[in-house]
Amino acid sequence: MAIFIGTFENKVDQKGRVSVPAQFRQALAGQAFNGIAAFRSHRADAVEACGMDFMEQMIARASEIDLFSETHDDLATTIFSDSQQLGFDSTGRIMLPDSFRTHAGIADRAAFVGMGQLFQIWEPEKLEAHKAAARQRARQQRLTLPAPGNSGGGGR
Repeated sequence: MAIFIGTFENKVDQKGRVSVPAQFRQALAGQAFNGIAAFRSHRADAVEACGMDFMEQMIARASEIDLFSETHDDLATTIFSDSQQLGFDSTGRIMLPDSFRTHAGIADRAAFVGMGQLFQIWEPEKLEAHKAAARQRARQQRLTLPAPGNSGGGGR
């Protein structure tokens, strides 16, 4: 399973090509598809991205939701119908589709932010505002993670 941490900013060329950070490409090495799976976030003005192994896990999790239910249809439509496989070129770049760039407001710079098993691609200024708001919410709610080996509690 690929792990993505850190924040990186890269230039987007006029054709929409952007280099995926080397650390992220290394985390994806050895997967069946030489690239990423990506889709417009349904929660933020960003693009969600992951390796195909994590996309397979999301598909498996979605299959646990009642087939043909509104919840299943909404998630499947939002995530899977919008997903695209974006292959790396010889220099580690992907082509960000126009619809993804428009959704995220990305023009000439893109910020890649690790989120653990997936990562997001943002317009850099929007990302900084999002990070500041997330930190503030985490402080207000006193969010924590459970200690290793402790499956109870956590979260608050």
